[in-house]
Parts: sequence; C-alpha cells; structure tokens
Amino acid sequence: MTDRHVGRGRPRLTATITDLEVVRQRAMLAGLIVDGQDVSVAEASLDELVLLTDTAGSEVVSTALQRRDHPHPATYFGSGKVDQLSSESKALDIDVLVVDGELNPIQQRNLQSAFECDVVDRIALILDIFAQHATRREGMAQVELAMLRYRLPRLRGRGTEMSRLGGGIGTRGPGETQLETDRRRVLGRISQLEDSLDKMRITRDTQRKARLRSGMASIALVGYTNAGKSSLLNRLTEAEVLVEDRLFSTLEATTRRVDLPGGRVALLSDTVGFVRDLPHTLVEAFRSTLEEATDTDLLLHVVDASADDPDGQIAAVRTTLREIGSADRPELLVINKVDVATPEAVGRLLAIHPEAVAVSAFDGTGMEALLTVVEEKVTPELVEIHRLFPYDRGDLIAALHRVGEVLSEEHGADGVIMRAMVSATEAGQFGL
Repeated sequence: MTDRHVGRGRPRLTATITDLEVVRQRAMLAGLIVDGQDVSVAEASLDELVLLTDTAGSEVVSTALQRRDHPHPATYFGSGKVDQLSSESKALDIDVLVVDGELNPIQQRNLQSAFECDVVDRIALILDIFAQHATRREGMAQVELAMLRYRLPRLRGRGTEMSRLGGGIGTRGPGETQLETDRRRVLGRISQLEDSLDKMRITRDTQRKARLRSGMASIALVGYTNAGKSSLLNRLTEAEVLVEDRLFSTLEATTRRVDLPGGRVALLSDTVGFVRDLPHTLVEAFRSTLEEATDTDLLLHVVDASADDPDGQIAAVRTTLREIGSADRPELLVINKVDVATPEAVGRLLAIHPEAVAVSAFDGTGMEALLTVVEEKVTPELVEIHRLFPYDRGDLIAALHRVGEVLSEEHGADGVIMRAMVSATEAGQFGL
C-alpha cells in the first residue's frame, strides 16, 4: 500500500481574470495494484493520471495506491482504505476523487457517499479533457456522443445531484441539466448525434476518396498523446497547427501537403493522440476521425524517446490501431524528441526497432532522413506498359494518362501505341 502526498496544506491556487476568481479543484488520485500486476506499471499509470488531471485543470494534492486481488464490487477499494482516504480527503479539503480505473455506477455512488465530494474515474476524466479541447462541429458532436453513452447507465438513482451545474471534472460538455431528462430523450439525442456523425463521415469519405484519386500518397501520423505529432506535422509541412505541451491538444484530423525529396507530393494527416486504456466510448465516437489511419499508405508512428515508458506507449498505440482496424497498415516508427532524450534511451529504442528513424521535431534533426525513408515506403512498384490501345477504348487511354506516367504515344491506323509506367496495383486494368 502506497500513499503519496503533493502540496499538503497548501492554499488553493487562484487566478484573477477580469475580476473573476478561478479556483482549481483540489484532487485526490487513487488506484489499485491488482493481483499479478507489476507495481511499476500501476505507478506509471497513476503518474499519467496526474498529468491528465492537471490537463483537466485540477490541482493534484494527494495520490495513493492499494494492493488488492481485484476491485471491491461495492466500493472499488477495500473498506479500510475507503475509510482512511475519505478521512484524509476531508482533512486536505479535497474537491474531487479521481480513480485510476473504471467505476460502475454502484461503486461511484458509494464512493461519493463516503467521500462527500465528486468522484470520477479515468474514463470520465479523459472525456472531460476531450470536452475542453473539442472546437469543431464534428469533434464536439463526437465528445457529446461519448459522454452520453458513458452517462446513460449512471442516470438511474442519481436524483437531485444531476441538477448541479459545476465547473470541475465531469461537468463539461453537454450540461448536467440536459441529463435530468428521461432515458428516452437521452437515447433520442444519442440517435441524433449518430445520424449527424454518419453524414459527416460520408462527407469525410468523399474527401478521402478524392485525395486517393489525386494519386498522392496518403500518410497518417499516429502516436501516444503528447508524443509530438503536431510538431512533426508543422516541421514537415510548414503548417501552423496548434502545439501545446499538454495531453490531447489535437482532437480533429488535420491534413497538409508534404514535399518529398524526389519531387512527389504526399498528404500528411495528424490524428488524435492515443493513451493507455483509451475509453471504448471515445474510440467508437471518434471512429470517423481515426479512420484517417485506416485508409492510408503509411502510418508514421511517433514515439517520445524521452518518455518514462516508451515501450508501453508503443504497445498502447498498436492496441488501439488493432481496435480500429489499422493493424495491417505499413508502419514507420519515428523516435521523436532526441534533443531532450538521453543517447542511451534513443540507442535502446533503435536497437529494438532497427527500421525506425530518430528525429527532433523541435530542432529539425533527422528530417531529411525521415523524408527519404517515407518516400521509399510510399513510392509504388512500377511496371512498364507498351501496347496498342484501339481508338474505341478511349476509357483506357484516359485512365492511363490519369494513373500513370506516359512516356510516349504513337497514333496509327488501328489505335494508339502507348508506353507508360504505372503502379503494379493499377496495371491490372490495362490487361497486365
């Protein structure tokens, strides 16, 4: 059993903005070391929860871990631990308990009763962060859908507490008063959001198909949250995408053109960052955004070489990629932040992943090498076509001009003799 305290007895952080006082919630974080789990894994997860809580806008005052065979069915933690932590939370004037796991409605209600403060789990925390960062219509609809799906089973039995309008974790996104309505209205809203997102998905699919028809290679940036994907996009494309040293600063996919060394142009898309145990409700809600990683010629999997557990982050990203159906996409691991990582950390990752490329999106280290490898991976295998096309097959002649590089064409009595280079995947339509 481990307890860690941060800033015991410190006054609340306040900031005055235009005469309005903004008070950060004081948060206690608690998790379990379940049977068979390595202590370091649980500690790393709790450390990440600290970053998530800070991103959500709350001040972490205390953290704790308890070792148990499995979560208690009624209170998640053991009764003795609940008593200890609830007493401590009152002494520290805690506003919210954040649990590093997923609580069922019964566990959440019982903990709220014991702690006499707000109680949220890891899923609600991540949803809250997404709610803060969503700015575009599609992203906001995705977040609201995920929140409603999460809150729906928690409507029963919450009574008057659903009417609270707060400013802390779990109160953003769709207002709490909206959830006072009966389940039928909530289900109706879910249906509306699903229909709206389906229409947006059709539009996105149309745009994606148009990009594919353009013949430009499609590349998607994927990686753990805060790995530096947006910084890499900016470095490679001279874009001006928002870059913040905070988790989940990118929610909506952004696509930009990137010039490759050989003269080709590719399309590079940024995507939402992944995290361990990314809530299934978010994966489902953001599926249309994440689909940028499914219909692509190459995944640039960005990993932070300076992270405490880059191997765990790589595994978490690949787990999510499998979940969205992108596991079979060609992947290039990009070891980022070599400007701040130790040489030993970078060397270890390169030894494990010899095909990877080490870069720094901050100072530009390794960019030329990265683009060279990217071009090699997205340049299709070419075959030569040299044949006669009858004049009544103008469709094939036009298609060859569209998808291939025509080297020569000679008009004769029976048709056009053409010599061209096309990708092996396109050659079949020309009888090869």
